[in-house]
Amino acid sequence: MPDLLIELRSEEIPARMQRKAAGDLRKYVTDALVDAGLTYEAAREYWTPRRLTLDVRGLTARSKDVNEEIKGPSTKAPEQALAGFMRKAGLSDISEAHIHTDPKKGDFYVAHISKPGRDAEEIIADVMPGIIRGFSWPKSMRWGAASMPKGSSYHGIEGKGSEALKWVRPLQSIICTFGPETEDPTVIGFKIDGLVAGNTTSGHRFHAPEPFTVRRFDDYAEKLERARVVLDAERRKEIILSDARNLAFASGLELVEDEGLLDEVSGLVEWPVVLMGEFEEDFLQIPDDIIRLTIKTNQKCFVLRKPGNGLSNKFILVSNIEASDGGKEIAHGNAKVVRARLSDALYFWNTDQADLLDRDKLMASAEKLGLDMSKPLDQRMARLDQLDVTFHAKLGTQGERVQRIVKLATELAPAVGADPKLAARAAVLAKADLTTEVVGEFPELQGIMGRIYAGLQGEDASIAAALEEHYKPQGPSDEVSTDPVSIAVALADKLDTLVGFWAIDEKPTGSKDPYALRRAALGVIRLLVENQTSLSLYEVFFAATPIEIWNSDSAYNRVLELSEAAEIVGGSAIEQGFVDQVWAEYVAPERKEKIQLAITRSYMDLLSFFHDRLKVYLRDKGARHDLIDAVITPASDDLLDITRRVEALGAFLDTEDGKNLLAGTKRAANILAAEEKKGTAVADKVDPALFELDEEKNLYSAVNQSVSAATQAIESEDYSAAMSALATLREPVDSFFEAVLVNAENDSVRANRLALLAMIRQATGAVADFSRIAG
Repeated sequence: MPDLLIELRSEEIPARMQRKAAGDLRKYVTDALVDAGLTYEAAREYWTPRRLTLDVRGLTARSKDVNEEIKGPSTKAPEQALAGFMRKAGLSDISEAHIHTDPKKGDFYVAHISKPGRDAEEIIADVMPGIIRGFSWPKSMRWGAASMPKGSSYHGIEGKGSEALKWVRPLQSIICTFGPETEDPTVIGFKIDGLVAGNTTSGHRFHAPEPFTVRRFDDYAEKLERARVVLDAERRKEIILSDARNLAFASGLELVEDEGLLDEVSGLVEWPVVLMGEFEEDFLQIPDDIIRLTIKTNQKCFVLRKPGNGLSNKFILVSNIEASDGGKEIAHGNAKVVRARLSDALYFWNTDQADLLDRDKLMASAEKLGLDMSKPLDQRMARLDQLDVTFHAKLGTQGERVQRIVKLATELAPAVGADPKLAARAAVLAKADLTTEVVGEFPELQGIMGRIYAGLQGEDASIAAALEEHYKPQGPSDEVSTDPVSIAVALADKLDTLVGFWAIDEKPTGSKDPYALRRAALGVIRLLVENQTSLSLYEVFFAATPIEIWNSDSAYNRVLELSEAAEIVGGSAIEQGFVDQVWAEYVAPERKEKIQLAITRSYMDLLSFFHDRLKVYLRDKGARHDLIDAVITPASDDLLDITRRVEALGAFLDTEDGKNLLAGTKRAANILAAEEKKGTAVADKVDPALFELDEEKNLYSAVNQSVSAATQAIESEDYSAAMSALATLREPVDSFFEAVLVNAENDSVRANRLALLAMIRQATGAVADFSRIAG
């Protein structure tokens, strides 16, 4: 079977674009070949800074002949229908169609279409120019005559304007060869904007710039290697990592590995050469995170550490040139730049620990927030408040937000086992490092620098940790804080964000989530569930309510809309009278009821959003979707409680008692539903005097005992015990259905037996809605 080799060689492609571009090339080409009727055995993409390569193996040499029938309208159809059929079938006259007969429908037209197969070379030459011209890049450019406006000219060269080829960087050559291993491949010489595909490429820009010809992939890869180009990106990464480790080990040091940096650096070189640079030890007084980020961000270099004793003053760089002096000048040049960058970082570090020159102007903010202006981090928080930095146009400033977080963290602290004073102190400093010089230069260090600066000014260890950990978790794989102070501040931060954005109706829509609200909700879920913390979300929502936003004139139209649509359900009723209790001094009497209804409606929607996120979280943990649906109700606002119920229900249904009870309960529910639909009378309560059989008496007794035991277990949140209590119903339920005819002729007996079935439904419903469970 023939193989196809494609290479698109250009100027240097940005490292962040290479992997996706190579994958796109594979997809675009293989999709086009398959759509044209070809098949292939395997395809693999490769990339370097200067080339995208595709190796397609086992490509069929020709597409198959296609014979198809296109059914048309009746022979009595109007002209318009016949014209549409001819266009669809590609016929010039209706006489070219065949007439078929159906016993029921009569005569109708059928077009017999025969399409001969095409050679693969023809198909490839046909699809490749369109793929290249329509290639999707985050950013692209035109060059040469193509960069000039259409109709213009320079030294006799006419501009092509927007019609010209655009590529991420100037495209220099194209390889396109096709053929079996046993023969010389065919060069498919399609043309695009003056470039003609061939079998010629060049190697390393400096070590081997001379052009050379290739035949197929193996020959191509081997010649590139001789021309100082390592085609496989994974192999370049292995070379860099192995050489860097060895070079560090030879100096008695350890490499601080960074997968993201390794990916980026492997996309900057075609022939990786690993070298070691050095800077002055005085710079080691800067925290390790700042040194690492300075060297990584500005020079794309790896830092080294002394075994068990902090960073070293040496670093690893990766060159694209095998220099004659062994890379000394390259390492020296990189070290000069690193020194300059570290000098800046040292200045930022020292400045952040000094008093602010304008701290006297910050006293009003300091007094409002209860800050100690003898401490540098407190001064930065006062500045953040004094600058009135906007958090969101409708949600106020960062300073106002910090005040809300402090209040909420203090209220949440007892529920998570934290000291309220420590939680309040951590919350008031949580965003202080946003105004530091280091975070201004390296935003990814927010939180980390807060922890470091808090430690330097003598804050409690829990407070310092919370300044970093309150941002966590930032995703499904990120670690979750376990320190109670960190949990309190993290919950307050995330819940303030969610409640605030729900108040202004800025919710995620479809794939759009500009404020990362789904991530915030998942963070709350993980903080509560993984720390085994029970919390009523409804109560927290109301505690976090931004009073001034709901009571503003600009929000009142939305208040009216929500209050008219509001339907108070379940747990939301616990907050009736909330406005009277909390807002008496803020809210005009005529607005109280409508604002109460609007807030309740909004928080019902927010709780539903949490339910959706919890379902995703639990499914990722292996829980069955039907068990989750069976446990969650619109008023379920304790996420840990939901999780425990799902776990207990899943374990119970894995047992024989659970499976049989599920079948019996669903049978009872189905009978009840059918009779209720027909309007059959169901007694309000069970009357033991109407029992005719022992199985009725036994079931009645078992249900009462089970309900009593299950209720006690649920009140103590022991759901395994609740399930064990329900398990005792299995035998009496089975016996009841074997011996008892529910639809008795006597109306009173029938109504009583249906009431007994209702007791079964009610008993199991205390734990879950069994009707929503599959099986």
